[in-house]
Amino acid sequence: MNVPVLFEERFTDTGMRLGVATLNSPQTLNGLSLEMVDMLDAQLRAWAADSSVALVILQGAGEKAFCAGGDLHGLYRSMREHAGQGAWANTHARTFFEHEYRLDFLIHCYPKPLLCWGRGIVMGGGVGLMMGASHRVVSSDARVAMPEISIGLFPDVGASWMLNRMPGRVGLFLALTGAHLNTSDAFFAGMADFRLDPADWPRFCEALLHQPWAGGPNQGGLAPRSINDGLLRQVLLAHEPSEPLEPGPLRQHSFLINSICGEMKLETIYDELAGLTNHDDPWLARAAKTMLAGSPGSARLAYALQQHTRLRSLDDVFRIEYVAALVCTAHGDLEEGIRALLVDKDKTPRWNPATLAEASPAWVQQFFQEPWPEGVPHPLEDLGRA
Repeated sequence: MNVPVLFEERFTDTGMRLGVATLNSPQTLNGLSLEMVDMLDAQLRAWAADSSVALVILQGAGEKAFCAGGDLHGLYRSMREHAGQGAWANTHARTFFEHEYRLDFLIHCYPKPLLCWGRGIVMGGGVGLMMGASHRVVSSDARVAMPEISIGLFPDVGASWMLNRMPGRVGLFLALTGAHLNTSDAFFAGMADFRLDPADWPRFCEALLHQPWAGGPNQGGLAPRSINDGLLRQVLLAHEPSEPLEPGPLRQHSFLINSICGEMKLETIYDELAGLTNHDDPWLARAAKTMLAGSPGSARLAYALQQHTRLRSLDDVFRIEYVAALVCTAHGDLEEGIRALLVDKDKTPRWNPATLAEASPAWVQQFFQEPWPEGVPHPLEDLGRA
């Protein structure tokens, strides 16, 4: 039986250990299931409490992807099973989103260096895992995106917080278009800190075993975390490719994107982005076409979330996104989007609402209303407050 997450500990020259977690479902591009989330959460907590573990590495099996997203087939089955029963009745969805968001928040707050190796495809739930890592390392062939508009969802896993902190208004552009970023643009958007060629990854991992990792009490006035952060950074820089990164299309078109997405009304932004479908740059044209083919309700919800969370803390953002995600399982386009893309694969979703005008500011308010009975606490009430 295939184990969905592999864990190992590698001993260093000083006797300290490196914890390595490998998402082990390459046939599904390491799509994140509830079982994988729970396994990761338990092991990361165990390593956090173990003073002999200097740092943690999170990677994906195979050469194609770190993680292409969450378990959409599982969510689809749960939506079909609980159709018409309301969002709170879907026990799988509410458990999956709660556990996934808790894991993502844990990574943001992890007490030790946590390196995420973003090789190849990093999308959706994969971005959620990588986003909070202290050392976000992308491969030279990385493809990073939050393409939820194509399945009737919205950029979640804390992405509302992340997108609001990107340069200018590129975060809104990415949410509306699901545009794919190359390695260079991952840096520009603030989604990556270091890069490595995949061929150098084994040599880099070997070099980690020979560093003087710190553990136990402070050493020379420095805490072990500070020492180990610095050591890891030195090894990453020593193995970084020497050739400079050329500006990617997001950076090249950032002035135009900021100009369009800086408009006050979503309707104006949507119309101006739609006008890029015949742009000379195929990257921009593809982004506009993806938006137009995507769910208008998702566009409205992603826009509303960025407005609603602009000044909120990360834990608050996760709580707000949890409500929206859970409501999406009972209302909106998520079930239909998954059906069209992954189940029937006809790629002809019947979005409802069918137009942005129908997905009005009044319509979107339902995604901010807690769907559980009165008196029930928010499942993420304690997040960040312990």
